[in-house]
Amino acid sequence: MFTVCKPARKLAKSAIALATAAFLAACDAGGLGGGPSINASDPVPVALLVPSGSPQSGDAALARSLENAARLAIADLPNVKIDLRVYDTAGNAGTASSVAQQAVADGAKIILGPVYAQAANAAGLAVLNNNVNVLSFSNNTSIAGGNVYVLGPTFQNTANRLVNYAGQQGKNNTVIVHSNDSAGQLGRSAIATALSNSRVNNAGTVGYDRSQQGVIDSVPTIKATVDSTGADSIFLTATTAGALPLYSQLLPEAGVSPATTQYIGLTRWDIPAQTLELPGVQGGWFALPDPGKAQAYRQRYNNTYGEAPHPISGLAYDGIAAIGALVSQGKSDALTGAALTQNAGFQGVGGIFRLRPNGTNERGLAVATIQNKQVVVIDPAPQSFSGAGF
Repeated sequence: MFTVCKPARKLAKSAIALATAAFLAACDAGGLGGGPSINASDPVPVALLVPSGSPQSGDAALARSLENAARLAIADLPNVKIDLRVYDTAGNAGTASSVAQQAVADGAKIILGPVYAQAANAAGLAVLNNNVNVLSFSNNTSIAGGNVYVLGPTFQNTANRLVNYAGQQGKNNTVIVHSNDSAGQLGRSAIATALSNSRVNNAGTVGYDRSQQGVIDSVPTIKATVDSTGADSIFLTATTAGALPLYSQLLPEAGVSPATTQYIGLTRWDIPAQTLELPGVQGGWFALPDPGKAQAYRQRYNNTYGEAPHPISGLAYDGIAAIGALVSQGKSDALTGAALTQNAGFQGVGGIFRLRPNGTNERGLAVATIQNKQVVVIDPAPQSFSGAGF
């Protein structure tokens, strides 16, 4: 059983509720790993790498939201001082490598960001010999490992949560339906791995090309696979911006009824909100961060900055809060790999999370369904890593 540590100190009752919910608990690192030695009584230099200067639409707003979230987290830290230094990567791997080296030369003890996988990988390689860890905002597990950790939600974590829940609900056989692109292949692999470690059988796999005709052509194969294997569920990698709306119409019409075959989604089915209107998604299962904590963060951010946060901005808050929680223990090895990956994990803006020694992460997710065009949580997010789902 995992132990769960208490926060270093309680916040005053008058503090904003989010600070109480989101300030992370840290425990004894239990030994040294890769990482610098710090003086925990001094302000800790933290480099934040954001995609400012990128030609990609939306990156400027994303960069602003990440910095805002990091500063919000700093304001919520009791008795810990963070010296935040922001560096622009332009969303580019070469620039990320250069500014990561510059950040370490400027004294950074840990790097938070960047967003994109290639940039995060380049930043990690650039400072590997400096013994500095990188907490990237990527969810691409192929770059995880060594001194690079991914904070973004991973397919594997989501697949594990949903497959375990399906098993608890008596589901026995699942058909994987995935797109043939790289994201779909990664999703298929994550679901297959989760099934191999569960009581639920892998009843078959159906791939499709990401086009309207590709989806249409795959429906008879999905129907035949469900019928021939007696599958009681299908696990789709499809997104709400991709094939999900079409599948939610065509599969019921073909006789794969949501009333008898459980639809499960690897991605969020509640974004955008109009997806909830689709008849075929009613009763489907998907996973999401702890809704109460996520909403508290969004409200706090909106109240502070007068605008909604970017959907991944909470990763910057989580990273700063984790750093702060570890530094608050007053130990020189607070930012080593051993400290960052302590089993008890942290409490983030979307619930509990922990970094793993292989550079990936686990997040405590809720399981939700859609009933009468509304999101309904049917299995709450665990509150500790000794809770349900782990």
